[in-house]
Amino acid sequence: MNDSPGWATPGSSPSDGERPGTESGAQQPAQPTPPAGDPKWSAEQPPPGQWSSPGTPPEAPQAQPQPTTGWGGQPGTPQAGQYGPQHGYPGGPGQWGQPPAAKPGVIPLRPLGLGEILDGAVATMRTHWRAVLPITLVVATVVQVISVIVQKFMLGDLAFATDPNAGPDEIIDSLGSTFAASAVVQLIQVLGTIVVTAMLTMVFSRAVLGQQSSVSDAWREARPQLLRLIGLTLLMALGAILLGAVLILPGVLTESVGLAILGFAVWLPLLVWLGIKFTLASPALMLEKSTLFKAFTRSSKLVKDTWWRIFGITLLTVVIAFFISGMIVAPFQIMSLFAFGGGLDAMEDGSGMNSWGALIAPAIGLIIAQTIVMPFQSGVTVLLYVDQRIRREGLDLELARAAGLENYGTTGG
Repeated sequence: MNDSPGWATPGSSPSDGERPGTESGAQQPAQPTPPAGDPKWSAEQPPPGQWSSPGTPPEAPQAQPQPTTGWGGQPGTPQAGQYGPQHGYPGGPGQWGQPPAAKPGVIPLRPLGLGEILDGAVATMRTHWRAVLPITLVVATVVQVISVIVQKFMLGDLAFATDPNAGPDEIIDSLGSTFAASAVVQLIQVLGTIVVTAMLTMVFSRAVLGQQSSVSDAWREARPQLLRLIGLTLLMALGAILLGAVLILPGVLTESVGLAILGFAVWLPLLVWLGIKFTLASPALMLEKSTLFKAFTRSSKLVKDTWWRIFGITLLTVVIAFFISGMIVAPFQIMSLFAFGGGLDAMEDGSGMNSWGALIAPAIGLIIAQTIVMPFQSGVTVLLYVDQRIRREGLDLELARAAGLENYGTTGG
């Protein structure tokens, strides 16, 4: 059986019994009947002429492919066992005479290396900046403006709470409002990140095919799945909180420091393991138009047996993003401290740190940093998803057809 979804963006919505990408009324070679329950492609239609009619994947001229894990984890699927480094990709024996991997967009259509994933993310930011820059800049600006306004009052309450003449009730009320303001800031940032992730996923999916995107295109394609992406993010956050409560709370309630430390020591690596296991759930949700739990299942299948590789790439991406953000934000924070915050003495007692200048200067640095970092991290995640589907499910053939390369993957031209 073939239970793997197709490439959903950009795509057509074929009628039952037709392969995705088949033009209506066109004569096609005999195709196997799609399995029941195969997820539909996106209903969004690209301009006419961009999609070619897919042909049947060629059979091996010299040897039959070995039964391997196919689309969606089913053994024996020809697409999955027929293509790969061992069957003619660059670097393999080349026994089938496969041509070099095509590169219609920002990545070659073959299993990707670390450098190609990072380069693909940067190339998309550079080539498709007219779509990437407005999305990240507008969202980052809105988030930081709201955050500055909230922090203006949050820092004021915090300064009042540290007043030695304040009573216990006043301190509790001030700290409560401070925590509430912090929660509002974090919620705004999370929502902004979700919107950016949803829209940039669509931009990167088109960039893989060499197609241009606009902000309106990205929003139109991302909007139907936006609520589900919010639900997925909140579900992951809730799961992390509940897991921490189960492991750490018993030690806190029993006032056992050792038990609390043990619970934390178990919770942290388990949280990292689950985070990597479901790191591809977001692009699976957006590009396959799937449900929440289907996205979690897809991510788990794609990450299986490659956890350490994805962990390493993700960790490297986080480190790179951290250093880029630090180099951009640090000068603005220093300027904020000495130009508006009253220097080191004012930082110790909190005076001067609540001025508008002291809040706006770091916010400007954060806007610039997030405009660069958010698309980079989103791009790496999307390309990791594409890479895993190429390695496991032969997605390169489907992408080649979507890019208009009708004879890609056939033997003898």
